[in-house]
Amino acid sequence: MFELFRAGGPLMWIILLCSLVALTIIFERILTLRTKQVAPASLRKQIVELARSGRVTADKIDVVRKHSPLGKVFAAGLDNLEYGPDAMREALEEAGKQVVHRLGRYLNTLGTIASITPLIGLLGTVIGMIKVFTAITASGVGDPTVLSGGISEALITTAAGLSVGIPCLMFYRHFRGRISELAVVLEENALALLDTQKG
Repeated sequence: MFELFRAGGPLMWIILLCSLVALTIIFERILTLRTKQVAPASLRKQIVELARSGRVTADKIDVVRKHSPLGKVFAAGLDNLEYGPDAMREALEEAGKQVVHRLGRYLNTLGTIASITPLIGLLGTVIGMIKVFTAITASGVGDPTVLSGGISEALITTAAGLSVGIPCLMFYRHFRGRISELAVVLEENALALLDTQKG
């Protein structure tokens, strides 16, 4: 395996680095974007009861804020509880936008890796073909072993670039869709808090 890696040339190190960064982001986002991590089911009921009871204090709001991303949204609404539904709605919307933005952390990096690794592989192909034509110019086409190194480098880097880029693109799209789903969950929870102020 290492021989195959070495045969791909120096660009394989860049592709390897990209793959390690991508793997780190993917595992971190898988753990972070779980529903129970972002919007725990039990929190909504507790916050609705707290808002209806009228026993909201600064200390309780701080505890809620540190609880989870949904807690940050709820805390923004509870901070504006005394100012009425309109102020609450604005605060909830603003906090929701910030939380959704944070949920997308590192995804631009993952998307960039998905885009550039196939291009790095393509660059390896070009470099490999240049070596092939240089070898042809120097010694002609009579000895195929002279050409095999350049062709091998071209094919290996292309395959490596695609092998990293394709899964990265799949996870990037998956995480974008997951964030959209979580944004809907956050909105539903925020509306439940707003509903406590009606009537």
